[in-house]
Amino acid sequence: MDSYDVVVIGAGFAGLVAARELALRGHAVVVLEARDRIGGRTWTDERLGRRLEMGGTWVHWLQPHVWSEITRYGLRVEASPVAQTVHWIAGGNAHEGSPAEFNALIAPAMDRLAADSRTWFPLPHEPLHRADLDWIDHLSVADYLSGLDLTPAEREVTTGVWAEHFNGPAAVSGLAQAMRWCAVASGNWQLLHQATSGHRLTEGTAALAGAIAADSDAELRLGSVVTSVAQDTGGGATVTTADGSRFAARQVICTLPLNVLDTIDFQPALPAAKLAANAERTASQGLKTWIRVRGEVPPFTGYAPDDHDLTFVHTECTVDGDTLLVAFGTRAADLAPDDVEGVTRALRAWREDLEVLDVAGHDWMSDAFARETWPMQRPGQLTAYLAALQEPHGAVRFAGSDVATGWAGFIDGAIESGLRVSRAARSALRGAGA
Repeated sequence: MDSYDVVVIGAGFAGLVAARELALRGHAVVVLEARDRIGGRTWTDERLGRRLEMGGTWVHWLQPHVWSEITRYGLRVEASPVAQTVHWIAGGNAHEGSPAEFNALIAPAMDRLAADSRTWFPLPHEPLHRADLDWIDHLSVADYLSGLDLTPAEREVTTGVWAEHFNGPAAVSGLAQAMRWCAVASGNWQLLHQATSGHRLTEGTAALAGAIAADSDAELRLGSVVTSVAQDTGGGATVTTADGSRFAARQVICTLPLNVLDTIDFQPALPAAKLAANAERTASQGLKTWIRVRGEVPPFTGYAPDDHDLTFVHTECTVDGDTLLVAFGTRAADLAPDDVEGVTRALRAWREDLEVLDVAGHDWMSDAFARETWPMQRPGQLTAYLAALQEPHGAVRFAGSDVATGWAGFIDGAIESGLRVSRAARSALRGAGA
């Protein structure tokens, strides 16, 4: 059995950052990654004739932790195309207008939610700062919007916007999570939209993940599926993988997505709150698909209510005279991201003039190592589970964008949690005489 100071489970951004921080400070660290690649729910792959992001994509200077890493490694970012027109569906009909006209349509609800976000989250990176969050945390985004004085079109379209943000239906999307996003964007929903889909890494997310991994002396073992973590009376733990390999560790950092936390046999068993959060699952249950259409199409954006197979589409780039669109839907169970016919039908809700040549995507909901897209909370999950999910379980500590305090649901949140948990693990090791 190999012995290490720290075993890190998962080579997404949280795991890579935690491993780097600990290894650079002289600790013996091994990262066990189930996949044959690093990056977790970010994945830069060659599809449709171009390097594309199958998972997490966008970064922004409003996100302090990821921007620090981009600066550290001298990486470049580029802007996604700015839409010239917006297509939206309201009252069963397709509409087209300028970005300014669309923003005016959603502004009444978005302005109110953004203003309320600063009230409920005055310190955005301390989401549990207010003791009375139960007043809003039990509500969904759909609940909140139904209580505002909006026209039917305003309510329908804004509901669709938030369903796209959550990658899940608005009825299961937690209002507190929506407000947290607005609050970390300084209570400005226009800035939020820039941060969520405005800029991407020029060389892809794989370039940042690779730079972090290369800057670390931590050992990396791909294809290592962790099956159990057994803690011993001496304060350490033994981590076992599917092939029977065993690793002794003084500290364990688990960065698995919340929805797959139950795939590991923890001994002793995880506390009730962690198990309950895993059983409830996150709000995200959707899909991301890339669409290649014939010819160079002027940049546009489309929004649809969350009962449509696709709720958002946006022009991202061109390749060999054709245009690549990125699109999202709220229910992966209803539409596979590589279903050409299904994606084509969904796209026609906005544009019947586009000829779809091919589509590509990865089904994260059926991915055995994810079972979710980006992590978004359901109503009640912030106050019920966040603090408990961040708590260590003996020698086992937890990190990932699911349990971030700031930009939860983003690469930034994963990096933040990796920094936080590595500091805690180092403190525990030093206290034990390491």
